[in-house]
Amino acid sequence: MFEKVLIANRGEIAVRVIRACRELGIRTVAVHSTADDDSAAVRLADEAVRIGPPASRLSYLNAAAIVEAARQTGAEAVHPGYGFLAEDADFAEICADNDLVFIGPDPEVVRALGDKSRALALMRAAGLPVPPGSAETVAGLGQARAAADEIGYPVILKCAAGGGGRGMAVVGAPAELAGAYARTRAAAQAVFGDDRIYVERYLDPARHVEVQLLADGYGAAVHLGTRDCSVQRRHQKLVEEGPAPALSAGTLAAIADAALRGARAVGYTGAGTFEFLVDEAERFHFIEANCRIQVEHPVTELITGVDIVHEQLHLAAGVPLRPRQQDVLPRGVAIECRVNAEDPDRGFLPTAGRLDVFAPPAGPFTRVDTHGFAGYVIPPYYDSLLAKVVTWAPERELAIDRMDRALHEFAVAGPGVRTTIPFLRRILDDAAFRKGRYSTGLVDRLTGDGSAAPAEPAAGTGAYPPS
Repeated sequence: MFEKVLIANRGEIAVRVIRACRELGIRTVAVHSTADDDSAAVRLADEAVRIGPPASRLSYLNAAAIVEAARQTGAEAVHPGYGFLAEDADFAEICADNDLVFIGPDPEVVRALGDKSRALALMRAAGLPVPPGSAETVAGLGQARAAADEIGYPVILKCAAGGGGRGMAVVGAPAELAGAYARTRAAAQAVFGDDRIYVERYLDPARHVEVQLLADGYGAAVHLGTRDCSVQRRHQKLVEEGPAPALSAGTLAAIADAALRGARAVGYTGAGTFEFLVDEAERFHFIEANCRIQVEHPVTELITGVDIVHEQLHLAAGVPLRPRQQDVLPRGVAIECRVNAEDPDRGFLPTAGRLDVFAPPAGPFTRVDTHGFAGYVIPPYYDSLLAKVVTWAPERELAIDRMDRALHEFAVAGPGVRTTIPFLRRILDDAAFRKGRYSTGLVDRLTGDGSAAPAEPAAGTGAYPPS
């Protein structure tokens, strides 16, 4: 096992990884910008290295500064968390070139699955169902129009290099295509530095279901069950639960088997997630793979008892996969609500400021992952995720009621600070959600005025957490 790991991230995921390392006897290095000098991660890590000013491109996206911090502190490995450089194949290669273990899949796997169009082609070749769409990226509006006409409206335009729900546009009719194409291409270039676009049939209504995987470098792989991530605003997740509700056991098993088949086809290693859309007839289609830890990983941890970050560290150190498929016995239901520093009444506009009051909930089967504390100043430079509240119960109804109780207890206050807590409680009270028969359109239905669709962040700001 490693003796020292550098965490190339910030916020709650940096705290999560630091805690996992401490439990395994691994020393930690937190890198941070000047805006995070007094952060929880800096306080909890064994060492901390300031790597730049607040702007992400000069700090958390500065590969050279991160590698230099690892070399100076004697770290053997780098855990990228999620977002920032977590799915950057070039960064993974830079780590390898500097004798640092990148805690994630091999760079070529990251590169292949990070290109959404290429990932679809690879999964199609592996026998996974994929949505009807353009076989490759489209070269110009003419090709996009031809693809949309062949597929049939509505369609969705996606960035080939996209991720985290960003860079997508739903087009309901031919007259809307030109404007949507121009906007999506511009957003793709600004946010990802890659303006390639592909076209898919837009499935509506649909459920967003994902499968958590673990795989080692010796050919072994297991799935840890499913999660439903359909409660989204602008393709950004707000509520996740596991296992996916209101789907037959046969469908859930088939989705999990497809995910394993796809992972084996590309030689996937480490922890990862394969994501699918499921229609009303329970037909499912692969849409993307995430080569990193997910924001919602605690859902799976609570229903399986598997510590996914522990497993990431063991797998990266070359330890053969420890859980066997027959050892994975999901139990009960877990639900996660993302408490974001956002104002739902103003289009989910991010808010910043000092937290005069910050009192997370507690109680039976209630977990809170956060980097917040009373006196913490939420910086305006990064994603708005403040805390994740996760509850578990033997039955779904109790898990929901327990979550509502937990959110009711959660006290957050400070000048100008608003959170999504009231809106999350509206979701929990919704009849369709309570029945487990909801789709990706739930948040739009509850807002009813388009307020669930804020503007895209500027390039490199990290204004939203990844999916």
